[in-house]
Amino acid sequence: MKNNKYINEVSCPVDYAFKRIGGKYKGRILWHLHLENIMRYGELRKTLSDITPKMLTQTLRELEDDNLLHRKVYQEVPPKVEYYLTETGAELIPFITYLKKWGKKEMEKARS
Repeated sequence: MKNNKYINEVSCPVDYAFKRIGGKYKGRILWHLHLENIMRYGELRKTLSDITPKMLTQTLRELEDDNLLHRKVYQEVPPKVEYYLTETGAELIPFITYLKKWGKKEMEKARS
């Protein structure tokens, strides 16, 4: 899938990457989907307790539009929707892992 959504707004590859994964919640959503493999909306809402339903819905849509996660809808009552990483989203996990390790190290430094 070609993603040209931000191509005219950015000046370099780093800018392009952060347009797609930047913000308070995107990295965390990708990380939790990596840990759990598949999550439903309610599970994500509980996991990210500081996010509003509106912001979670908006962020999930953006991640889906950017081909970083897939949304699977089951035709049943009540409606069932599952989210999981796409191959493109899974490619980000090593980088998020590195950021997690870096963040942990910096938090420990700040506490001492």
